[in-house]
Amino acid sequence: MPGPFPGRQAGNARRARCEPRAGAPGIGYTGAMTPVGTEPELSDRVLGGWLGRIAGNMLGKPVEQGDQWTRDRIDRYLRQAAALPLTDYLPEPVGEDPGLELRPEWRQCVRGRIHGSCRDDDVDYAILGLDLLETHGFGFSTEQVGDLWLLRLPYLQTFTAERAAYRNLANGLKPPLTATYENPYQEWIGALIRADIYGWTCPGAPTRAAALARRDAVLSHTGNGVYGAMWAAALIAAAFTAETVRQAVDQALAVVPAGSRLARTVRRVVSLHDTRLPWEDTLTTVAEETAGLGWIHTVPNAAVLTAGLLYGDGDFTRTITLTVRGGLDTDSNGATAGSVVGVLTGADAIPEQWKDPLEDTVRSAVFGFDGARISELARRTVRLARTAP
Repeated sequence: MPGPFPGRQAGNARRARCEPRAGAPGIGYTGAMTPVGTEPELSDRVLGGWLGRIAGNMLGKPVEQGDQWTRDRIDRYLRQAAALPLTDYLPEPVGEDPGLELRPEWRQCVRGRIHGSCRDDDVDYAILGLDLLETHGFGFSTEQVGDLWLLRLPYLQTFTAERAAYRNLANGLKPPLTATYENPYQEWIGALIRADIYGWTCPGAPTRAAALARRDAVLSHTGNGVYGAMWAAALIAAAFTAETVRQAVDQALAVVPAGSRLARTVRRVVSLHDTRLPWEDTLTTVAEETAGLGWIHTVPNAAVLTAGLLYGDGDFTRTITLTVRGGLDTDSNGATAGSVVGVLTGADAIPEQWKDPLEDTVRSAVFGFDGARISELARRTVRLARTAP
């Protein structure tokens, strides 16, 4: 039965690309692409971003607890299920191993059981960002971001820095105090996962995307937490026009302070990749250098994400599976990696095993959006991109 996203054509030159070579610097998606300014191309790229975010999130969700599901444990689980190399959603558990217990949501997120996306904050914030831009336009204020949270987002579906900021908003505090008052999570990954919409609506304009992401991020984050959001938005915006993954990574680095720990860590991953160090050794090296920051901190997760993108080399399946196998905040990293590579390749080039189980349907805690069509969210995003200043 055909999936909900028809239109793949065997002879489509836009999807022609080099096969990925792990560790090969500067090699990535090299298809002959029509200009991103054309309506079909932009629509396909934006839909690719939405599908990639949702599929990557679903892939990583069963093993999200990064303090328990280490890189070694994830691979042990996959070997036990005879699922390496990983080319599809995670398999169901095989045998009885109490040390390999998945998150409770696994039954809706593993291959053969998926019927539409699971609800998750990594997708909720993309939807909320879409609603923000439709409601207030690109001139939105940080205060308006907070107002929309209170209106559309249930408190108990927020976590860490977002929950602290939400509580502060409900108590009458204003930004930037909402980010700093009784909030020990200011540099965690929450702002980064909210950044996609700004990249999708600023195709080829990473600096503008980063500025929008910063205005959103300062509601709940400071320092590297804000830089992570700026970097992710710029990375996605750059993917619309970059010729390689490496080029998109380089462009995104230009929007954050060069001396920040986030920028230094991303550059470190790039340099290790350039030496053709194996993916596993790159992650081991950077994990040692970022030890102590915690599994939800922006910096070590940016390292896992960068490694997944570079070693995935423009191939959708390889990118999201390497990223999730890298551990830490697996569903957030898988979602952002999927968004970047989905934009880079377009929706038509995403293999059907990732798209078809989603059934063009997203579950969401954002009021008014549960059960929305992914294709409709993408169409609305394209309309915004067309009106961006």
